[in-house]
Amino acid sequence: MGAVTLSGAAAAASDKDYVAIARSCWGDSLPDWIEALASECNRIGQRSAAEKIDYSGSAVSAVLRRKYQGNVAEVEARTRAALMRGTVLCPSLQRAISGAQCLANQALPFSTANPARARLFRDCRNGCLHSRIGGDA
Repeated sequence: MGAVTLSGAAAAASDKDYVAIARSCWGDSLPDWIEALASECNRIGQRSAAEKIDYSGSAVSAVLRRKYQGNVAEVEARTRAALMRGTVLCPSLQRAISGAQCLANQALPFSTANPARARLFRDCRNGCLHSRIGGDA
């Protein structure tokens, strides 16, 4: 019988131990969100995990290796929203939404296309406890 080969995300996930890589680079100061991101890379592959937080695989690699030159706080926010937060109760929409959707709503430009969208823009900037943006952004 021939050898069984893995394909896709399963092969990518089995190539490296991303948690071990992160631990070797971050040491005792390994943040919980880095560990969550590394665990997701182990589970589904680095590229797929990167897509979940809307970053490139190379950016995720640099973050895990503590060499990322970009906005680490934004990577943290997206990781927490997509992988750790689960859902949040959106006061504007008055329903539960994913943490990733919450961040996406905050990034939407102002629009009068419908009242809910205009309300989201205003509410995300005026005291929402989940907001990462300030007033009049």
